[in-house]
Amino acid sequence: MLKLVSCAACVLLAAHMADQAAPARQGGAQTRATVTRSSSSARVDGKPIEMFTLTNGRGMEMQVMSYGAIIRVLKVPDRAGQAADIVLGLDSPERYLDQPPPPYFGALIGRYGNRIGKGKFTLDGHTYTLATNNDTNHLHGGNRGFDKVLWTATPHDSADASSVVFTRTSPDGEEGYPGNLQARVTYTLTDKNELTVEYHATTDKATPVNLTQHSYFNLAGHDAGDILAHQLMIDADRYTPVDATLIPTGELAPVQGTPFDFRQPTAIGARIDQDDPQLKNGKGYDHNWVLNRPGSGLSVAARLTDPKSGRTLEIRTTEPGLQFYSGNFLDGTIKGKGGHVYAHRSGLCLETQHFPDSPNKSNFPSTILQPGQSYDSKTVFAFSAK
Repeated sequence: MLKLVSCAACVLLAAHMADQAAPARQGGAQTRATVTRSSSSARVDGKPIEMFTLTNGRGMEMQVMSYGAIIRVLKVPDRAGQAADIVLGLDSPERYLDQPPPPYFGALIGRYGNRIGKGKFTLDGHTYTLATNNDTNHLHGGNRGFDKVLWTATPHDSADASSVVFTRTSPDGEEGYPGNLQARVTYTLTDKNELTVEYHATTDKATPVNLTQHSYFNLAGHDAGDILAHQLMIDADRYTPVDATLIPTGELAPVQGTPFDFRQPTAIGARIDQDDPQLKNGKGYDHNWVLNRPGSGLSVAARLTDPKSGRTLEIRTTEPGLQFYSGNFLDGTIKGKGGHVYAHRSGLCLETQHFPDSPNKSNFPSTILQPGQSYDSKTVFAFSAK
């Protein structure tokens, strides 16, 4: 059921929803999925940031914002049924407007997730120049990418799922990209404890498109320390090595015999500090893996487990690549939710996407969307505990 409340009622509402979810967490009858909508005092372009709290009746709860389609809270039960917030973030919508901005906590990334070398690409004989907001390169859509704009948000719910649909038109020339891009992204929380993210876009002019979700996960809890003991499996025989500025060289290199071999579950901290040139380039893991895809539909990309809590995250996607970032640039300068300081490697990102710098690498899968075509992508974040 869709509920409309004022910001003043948010605290009482959150407590009420926690009480509703309690029977499910304690093994009682499952309750109906809900979506709750509220407005904050924070404003962007004269409009308030809206917040949506989704529950699924099985102990999961998620809060997302119309600003940047940001996932601010994601509560998931552990093996004992105790829920914890497993994504890094900030206490209020206002904090996401800080300068300098936070490092993409929970954000929707576009038009182009990851890096484009030198902030340039050539398409149909024309060279386009983008912002160089990451040293000499373009990163995550530029100075004001999809993570820093308001989206039109429409909530929906049913007996077994709750969702929010985000829509926006990115105008021709925004951040240097060609074409008017009509974008739609749907977040759905299901009764299977799955978060499904579905992306759709069309354009009136050829343009690169590479959308992704940039949540920082710590399955032990956002305030539980580093993620080095997490066990990670990535179903990939190859990855894309990078230069000193983190732009792919164009090579599809085998992971075998390298610290990048996660084909079997491996502790993230087991090899992260090895004397390896690629690890030095990324100051840890900040690379794209070439997924082993058996077909065109959803397939397992990665599986992440926290041995302490028992929480497991399995990621299934239609995308060809997965960027694993081990939180190397978190340095203790950001005070997150509850006043917790986010130290080095206290969260990790698993971003399903096409490869970095694809507009400049003809041997990479194309990211060019043409008029008359549609961009469609789907990723499922499936949570469990044992």
